[in-house]
Amino acid sequence: MNKNNNKQNNSTPSGDGCKRILITGAAGFLGSHLCDRFIKEGYYVIAMDNLITGDLKNIEHLFPLENFEYYHHDITKFIHIPGSLDYILHFASPASPIDYLKIPIQTLKVGAHGTHNCLGLAKDKGARILVASTSEIYGDPLVHPQTEEYWGNVNPIGPRGVYDEAKRFQEAITMAYHTFHGVETRIVRIFNTYGPRMRLNDGRALPAFIGQALRSEDLTVFGDGSQTRSFCYVDDLIEGIYRLLLSDYVKPVNIGNPNEISLKDFAEEVLKLTGSSVKIIYKSLPVDDPKQRKPDITKAKEILGWQPTVDRAEGLKKTYDYFKSLPKEELLKQPKEFQSRK
Repeated sequence: MNKNNNKQNNSTPSGDGCKRILITGAAGFLGSHLCDRFIKEGYYVIAMDNLITGDLKNIEHLFPLENFEYYHHDITKFIHIPGSLDYILHFASPASPIDYLKIPIQTLKVGAHGTHNCLGLAKDKGARILVASTSEIYGDPLVHPQTEEYWGNVNPIGPRGVYDEAKRFQEAITMAYHTFHGVETRIVRIFNTYGPRMRLNDGRALPAFIGQALRSEDLTVFGDGSQTRSFCYVDDLIEGIYRLLLSDYVKPVNIGNPNEISLKDFAEEVLKLTGSSVKIIYKSLPVDDPKQRKPDITKAKEILGWQPTVDRAEGLKKTYDYFKSLPKEELLKQPKEFQSRK
């Protein structure tokens, strides 16, 4: 386990007296935003990532702080953190189809061994742990919108099964540690999220569409484009996770934006935003690609007092501005083949 402190003397408080939180997957899209939020809230943040899909540039602005440290570590191996821990946020996992189709074994291992190690650490430290689950546990849903009571429609041996089943196992072992060992656990089921620090080439719908528009390429939509997604801006999602961690609710909670849109209409929104004159082209729908995705957020509203506040037009503009600011070589990167539009 490689530790990188990168400390400099400044006025930021040290770990003494601060609540200490471990964030796995900290150099990823969501993990890095969580690091920012908990630094802002005055926590001592211990970031952990093996950089299999994360990028240090997402958290390098935090390295000089006295209440931040980074460990380069694969959590499928034993985790050792010196000192006390109050909270653990387990966000380590490939999260886009293009990743988990390329590294299926690692995806399963981080959901199983990685979660087991995080839960064991939480038990040892007496820490509360929140694990990042996903709307993908619902599979290609037969219930719409999806409530937390819905058990899902998942193909365990399909190409997406490695991610879906890793997350379903993660939820099961988390609840087992809660009921058998009394560990304080929280489970968030995350629906499609977007915003700055997404990887432009990760194959998901929003970065794929914007990347293609910026490169003056036709936008690729799979199927007839009637399948739906519900996009939540990252700031809203982080607020929901923060509230869930500090709540007393132990069962899964959907966090996402219920404002549903078809992928065809979404592609047209991106074209309008970017002012691009390219066209939309259609390709065959991938195996087990969900036809509809919309969270029922009744529990989040009632239990957490949470609901999204950033509308899609505002969030898309912020995200587009971020992607436009990337170096040219970043804009030119793209997957060899677009596999899905998560």
